[in-house]
Amino acid sequence: MDIFIKTHFSGGHHLRAYPGNCENPHGHNWKVKVTVRADKLDPLGMGIDFKQLKQTVNNVVDQLDHHDLNELPAFRDINPSSEHISMFLFHALKEALQTERYYLYSVEVRETDSTGVVYYGD
Repeated sequence: MDIFIKTHFSGGHHLRAYPGNCENPHGHNWKVKVTVRADKLDPLGMGIDFKQLKQTVNNVVDQLDHHDLNELPAFRDINPSSEHISMFLFHALKEALQTERYYLYSVEVRETDSTGVVYYGD
């Protein structure tokens, strides 16, 4: 069973060495979807409590909100592309979202309603 929450954050970035406008500083209102896959349900009939999932995810997403992503340690040496942001979020959440019942399955990051990336881990 797949259980997900959606959240968002706002931030600025630029893509170093990009051959176009995205090399200039600009911002996005990124949308994030985090999916946990549950193999079993708890005695209450839940794979993971939405409240717990939201709190865990927002603790990490809040580290990105209203920042220049290029200046954060995670993105000083790599471009803060949607791909790298999804990988950052996945790895930051993986341990906290793993038990004998469930595990982190994917992280989706969208720059717009029609563009985005889904990362499933490695």
